[in-house]
Amino acid sequence: MGKTAENAMPDWQVQGEAQAQEREKIVLEHVPLLRHIVGRMCFDIPGGLERDDLFGIGMLGLLAAADAWEPERGLQFSTFAYRKIRGAILDELRRVDFLPRGRREKVRALDAAVARLEHELGIPPSPEDLARELDVTPEEVDEVLLSAASASQVSLEDGPSDSLRAMLSDPSCADPVESAEFAEMKALLADAIADLPEQEQTVITLYYGEELYLKEIGEILGVTESRASQIHSRAIFRLNRTLTALTDSAES
Repeated sequence: MGKTAENAMPDWQVQGEAQAQEREKIVLEHVPLLRHIVGRMCFDIPGGLERDDLFGIGMLGLLAAADAWEPERGLQFSTFAYRKIRGAILDELRRVDFLPRGRREKVRALDAAVARLEHELGIPPSPEDLARELDVTPEEVDEVLLSAASASQVSLEDGPSDSLRAMLSDPSCADPVESAEFAEMKALLADAIADLPEQEQTVITLYYGEELYLKEIGEILGVTESRASQIHSRAIFRLNRTLTALTDSAES
């Protein structure tokens, strides 16, 4: 039977329902992307927040992406949503001021020690050098490195200096402006990874090679998710230290 005047829906209502269904479909299709982003964020998560809370915050970002996406602009939804999800989480971490004052002071002390030792040694210090300089355990250095890395990602105004920020940045994300330089960097990075201590090498391989979540890496290593994040930050710091030394020697 055809529509009657009584049960016919206005065109605007039909269109609105179709848009709502399409929005729900695209959100559900990208929940795995949300899970992937949250599971692989290396953060010094504040005591009042759990990773599940970050999932909920990221979901708000995903919903906002579904509302704001304009496919005619040619940008893939997954790319658009990635920025919105990550941005929502970072905004919330800034809002809650996730790094306590005591931890910020430790980041500043670490930052000063890195600059001091680099001046003395001529190269960036190792995590072990920092532990001796600050008279703390290697595990305490790992905690502060993760805090510094977290502050860098969230872009706190009183976060680490540019030099320490660079030491904690992901060396695999270099922009391949010149293909030959990028190929050389990849080769140097492979050599640097091979020289990492076994535990750090395992974390880097599982995180980047297997793309596992930090919780899964922790389970494999028999440590907590937080500890896996700390080991990741230490490995990134050590990789950047090695790459800096290698590139400096190549240029001299």
